[in-house]
Amino acid sequence: MLFPDYRPRRLRKNERLRSMIRETTLSVDDFIYPLFVTHGKGVKKPIQAMPGISQLSTDLLIGEIKEINNLGIPAVLLFGIPEKKDERGSEAYAKEGIIQRAIREIKNNVPEIIVITDVCLCEYTSHGHCGIIKDGDVDNDSTLELLARMALSHVEAGADMVAPSDMMDGRVAEIREYLDGNGYENIPIMSYAAKYASSFYGPFREAAGSSPQFGDRKSYQMDPANSNEAIREVSLDVEEGADIIMVKPAIAYLDIISRIKEEFDLPVAAYNVSGEYAMVKAADKLGFFDGEKVMMECLLSIKRAGADLIVTYFAKEAARILGGKR
Repeated sequence: MLFPDYRPRRLRKNERLRSMIRETTLSVDDFIYPLFVTHGKGVKKPIQAMPGISQLSTDLLIGEIKEINNLGIPAVLLFGIPEKKDERGSEAYAKEGIIQRAIREIKNNVPEIIVITDVCLCEYTSHGHCGIIKDGDVDNDSTLELLARMALSHVEAGADMVAPSDMMDGRVAEIREYLDGNGYENIPIMSYAAKYASSFYGPFREAAGSSPQFGDRKSYQMDPANSNEAIREVSLDVEEGADIIMVKPAIAYLDIISRIKEEFDLPVAAYNVSGEYAMVKAADKLGFFDGEKVMMECLLSIKRAGADLIVTYFAKEAARILGGKR
């Protein structure tokens, strides 16, 4: 059917008609909001590269959680800033660690919010890498037990879901076995299944204090040039027991999100990372474009690519727009 018999513009002539045939829609239910938690009281430390985002002490965290809950955002993803770091990241799995304390405070005050915790050692190790260092490199297998202990400590504190982001081989299976063996077989795992060694993480490393003190993470995070490898990584995590699979970053990897959604019958999450957030905020501040409109277009593109869930620092702003609250 060709012009003039077929005229696509017929269905674009006003907003109501466009909304009737819209193929992709965003919902507040799609969002997971990341939070950075630190020790102390009354602490709100703004992240310079991420306007509107701060490290928060647990007392101020509760106010933030209540606001998030009131906006209808269903879940948060917690990252911890420890008091002390060591070579084994001991606070990551300590009963009184910052995340463990934050989880208990959240569940005591806003029990209905879904609490997801990042499971990785990089914020807690003195060297900034995601595992135990042996002979100058991250030792995969000896790291697995610590990750499993970390996940279990979060769940014992009240976490609803754990999200391993370390990219160690076999960590999903280790965590699944550890949780099941301790009576937590109903706790889901959201695996960072395809996590790339991306330059878009820069602002996050300021926020979490997790920059590696030597080398880089290219030996365990994925090469940005690879697509087929992502399918292999996801396949492994699915076989090991992942319940949700994640792609990180999101906007620069929409093709990966799309491939994974087509090939796997599991919910797909995508992490709209700190650098993607910072670019929009910076360009908006400079007047290069309308940041609010670009924000919504970016989130819509992630959903259109196939993501069921979006981890995003934009969650509160987008929720206000979608809910008509300004």
